[in-house]
Amino acid sequence: MTVEKVDATLADFGAHFERLFASPDAASDGKVKLLLFLADREPGSSLTWCPDCNVAEPVIYERLEALRGRDAVLLRAYVGDKPTWRDPAHPWRVDPRFALTGVPTLIRWEGGAAAARLGDEEAHLKDKVDALLGAGGN
Repeated sequence: MTVEKVDATLADFGAHFERLFASPDAASDGKVKLLLFLADREPGSSLTWCPDCNVAEPVIYERLEALRGRDAVLLRAYVGDKPTWRDPAHPWRVDPRFALTGVPTLIRWEGGAAAARLGDEEAHLKDKVDALLGAGGN
């Protein structure tokens, strides 16, 4: 499995999402579609401000690399700094497609909707990540 990783911020998420998940070409490309919502990285660091993200992220990448079969696209969406994320009106909290309550959140996207989801309390568990990655038509 090859994994295409694309990074997005609040500002450019819509364009990336449309191209990778919602366009007719994306819908028929046969790739496993994954969204990973993460905290922003700390300046000058490879770590985010979110301890749960720092634990889950390497587990998710390891499980992706261990898979064989279909190609995948992983859209990593960075939610912003702590004050931006904690705002109850954060765009991804109020968007019914995502309805985020915490980060990290890993979503498998199929047929124009979230088909499977792991929230911050599960996204670091290998068996849960494996189950999400294996869900649907593999």
